[in-house]
Amino acid sequence: MEKLIFLFLFIISCSKGETQENISGVLPEAKVLEIKNFVKGKNYNQDIAVFINFKTYSGKYRYFVYDLKNNKILQKAIVSHGSGSVIKNSKDLKFSNIEGSYQSSLGKYEILNSYNGKFGKAYRLNGLDFSNSNAMQRAIVLHSFGCTPDQESSDPACLSLGCPMLSTKALAQTARYLDESKYPVIMYAFY
Repeated sequence: MEKLIFLFLFIISCSKGETQENISGVLPEAKVLEIKNFVKGKNYNQDIAVFINFKTYSGKYRYFVYDLKNNKILQKAIVSHGSGSVIKNSKDLKFSNIEGSYQSSLGKYEILNSYNGKFGKAYRLNGLDFSNSNAMQRAIVLHSFGCTPDQESSDPACLSLGCPMLSTKALAQTARYLDESKYPVIMYAFY
């Protein structure tokens, strides 16, 4: 009986540890809590949100569809940033809300309806913060592009013109969550 209890406690602690490890390094709990509080009582999806941690190297997973109710990552993917965000000879990135900057913008976005454009299926993004309020006029959308890899690598992801760009496979997976949602899903890009 003692062995069974020990095994049960070990399994629970391992699964808890794995969840914390998944969240803490790449997806800070403070950011998750901020979005939970932001969507509360509003006409946004209360169950899931999308997070982009631009502080993480672009060849690594830094795009997450997150289950707000059960505190777990549902999907992780590679996501591109804007070519204008690159600072020569630096690992740091810069961000802008200015049209023509080709930089990514930080902040909360409302993921709106999908449409078929030159990159196939894409989702319009409505910037909700001062730092990304020009997203619609800049045509910043969530879309896929063939040069974005599915797996992590030491190579950087290809660059966009400011849009968060996923692989075709990753966008198809995200689309299942977005298309099933009765309310807009919030995406939060941070650095």
